[in-house]
Amino acid sequence: MVSNTNSEQTEISKSDARVTGPAELTVVLPTYNESKNVPIVVELLDKALAGVAWEVIVVDDNSPDGTSQVTADIAQEDPRVRIIQRIGRRGLSGACIEGMLASSSKYVAVMDADLQHDESLLPKMLEALRSQNFDICVASRHVEGGDVGTGLSSVRAWGSNLANNLARKFLKVELSDPMSGFFMLRRDRFVELAPRLSSQGFKIMLDIVASGKGALRVKELPFVFRERQHGESKLDTLVTMDYLGLLVSKLFNDTISVRFLMYSMVGGTGVVVHLIALKILLAIFGLQFGIAQLIATFVAMSSNFFLNNRLTYRDRRLKGLAWVKGLFTFYVICSFGILANVGVAELIYTNKPIWWFAGAAGAIMGAVWNYIVSNALTWRKG
Repeated sequence: MVSNTNSEQTEISKSDARVTGPAELTVVLPTYNESKNVPIVVELLDKALAGVAWEVIVVDDNSPDGTSQVTADIAQEDPRVRIIQRIGRRGLSGACIEGMLASSSKYVAVMDADLQHDESLLPKMLEALRSQNFDICVASRHVEGGDVGTGLSSVRAWGSNLANNLARKFLKVELSDPMSGFFMLRRDRFVELAPRLSSQGFKIMLDIVASGKGALRVKELPFVFRERQHGESKLDTLVTMDYLGLLVSKLFNDTISVRFLMYSMVGGTGVVVHLIALKILLAIFGLQFGIAQLIATFVAMSSNFFLNNRLTYRDRRLKGLAWVKGLFTFYVICSFGILANVGVAELIYTNKPIWWFAGAAGAIMGAVWNYIVSNALTWRKG
């Protein structure tokens, strides 16, 4: 007689003391250039999760340092290790979503592969979720016993605290550390929320909790943020805009895409760049206004293209000849966007001469045109 009970399905291998059978827990590791860290993380997980049926899914954004191959080599020796190598797609949130959806475990956890997250906390997280009293367990640096340690510079620590305050104030997310990227949750709850999540950006946990709209039962456990061992941090100053885009998107109940908000914010910086360039060309170089305005326009468009390529479309980032071609198409698209802007503004102003209303309507029309067409042509999906 064959029994279907978990106790009889799960066996402990005498050779290596691994718990075999269906995985109860999947740990998702989003990676980019973490070839030196992945073997260490797998070894640490093996020790920390002794007695647990677990697996790890490494979701790698086609790292040039061979992270995918290193993981595949480990998987040949350890069936608990799996690799998803993403080609033409980038971004931490998207990687986490793909990894969690690829799992069939009851519980899924997300942690960094840079050794800054304390893997020894995973059993306590699992115990909290097994109790059925919580839907998500978050590792927090800001509850009693937690600490940012030496893993964050003073500037990044200040930025993290500011982001935490904004999330609590505007999204009503009652977490001590909504910027934590270390968490575990019930997979069935994640699947319910997945359609509402953004695949862009870095703050997947904040997105999950905010999308839950207060319905998720949350448990916070303290942890100390450790110093990165190998490689370099993938966070930069552009992530601030990325985060603000997510914040505004959630405020409007996801009716506006994060990508469009990022595109619009980049456009706002372009206005500043345009005015600065125009002032320099007039005051220092003494050019005629018409010529100065034309040059400043191209300077602003170039700035917008660079920032959009780095931030808004980081998952479709153009390089080499594709970058040159993309810049040219962006110039053409934005030129038509200017015509759309002016045309709509003049039409509205003729019928209703309210300058600010006409100007705003024209600007919105131009922005929407630029976004839709550049999304389809300049940064189209491969």
